[in-house]
Amino acid sequence: MLFLQISLLAVLLGGGDSEDAFQDQIFSIIGTLSIYNRSWTQSWGSAWLSELQIKRWKSNSGGFVSLRPWSNGNFSNKEMKEMEVLIQRFHDEFLHVFHKHTSEWMLEYPFEVQCAFGCELHSGEVKLDFWQLAYQGSELLSFQNSSWVPSPEGGTRAQQVCKILNQLTVFKKIIHWRISNTCPRFLLGLLDAGKTDIQRQVKPEAWLSTRPNPGPDHLLLVCHVSGFYPKPISVTWMRGEQVQQSSQQSDILPNADGTWYLQIFLDVEATETSGLSCRVTHSSLEGQDVILYLDRPSSKGLIILAVMLPLLLLLTGLAFWLKKRWTHCEPPPTLLPLERFQQPGDSKHT
Repeated sequence: MLFLQISLLAVLLGGGDSEDAFQDQIFSIIGTLSIYNRSWTQSWGSAWLSELQIKRWKSNSGGFVSLRPWSNGNFSNKEMKEMEVLIQRFHDEFLHVFHKHTSEWMLEYPFEVQCAFGCELHSGEVKLDFWQLAYQGSELLSFQNSSWVPSPEGGTRAQQVCKILNQLTVFKKIIHWRISNTCPRFLLGLLDAGKTDIQRQVKPEAWLSTRPNPGPDHLLLVCHVSGFYPKPISVTWMRGEQVQQSSQQSDILPNADGTWYLQIFLDVEATETSGLSCRVTHSSLEGQDVILYLDRPSSKGLIILAVMLPLLLLLTGLAFWLKKRWTHCEPPPTLLPLERFQQPGDSKHT
């Protein structure tokens, strides 16, 4: 049944570039349980489709808040409610077990337990499902082949937790069924319902800036790239065709409209900026990378040059024409001495 759904999904996507965009997708639910003492706990949760958050868990009501119109995929309201009830049951069961064995497992209040579970789509097939549990940020155990398996770095505590959780036979069967069947079906429904949003391509905007650097005679060059979607992107400082390995990239941060933003920095000597450029590669550019050159004239300077150059050529040509014309004309008449124009009678009075 699952392979039939995958084949149907390929038909819905229409093949080609659209299908390529769905080759690697992950649906995951991430939760954090903060246990302060036996009577006070807090929990947070979220659901993600790869890098896109689609749901937020409301701990006070035990339900999800949808962040996208298609966040329920092809599931009915009834099916979504069943999922929420089940997740709340997982939450309560884990909380009970950790409270019960706090002393045995040498847990000290307050502490945090993190959980992540979901399924992955690779090359058009759901090949991997996962469930991982962590204590204070370190992996504790994972669910594999219908059983809990301790993490090597979890030590004795991980082995003890696995022993107790593996005794909850019914609980294990429910987890195995939901991960192996419900999760892949929900993931495929998400890809079908949200394909327009997931497949959108937004081209990045890029610009350069410089900042004074604390080091003497140094500059900090910054390449800004903003407004792109999806998230995967490559931004590099180049000198000619050589990648500048000393550059440093910031985290890729979200914009308010769901697009992404990042900066990449390069520390250089003030006299060594010649030939530097910033190259941006993104799927929305369709192979036409954006390249910004540090030492090229600005667009404003190019416009001024484009206006002035024809005028300069015109003036040069006019001067050359006037000089040539003057050269081929007859010489101007020579002025005669003043006495040549005196009347004869005037000599008497001279």
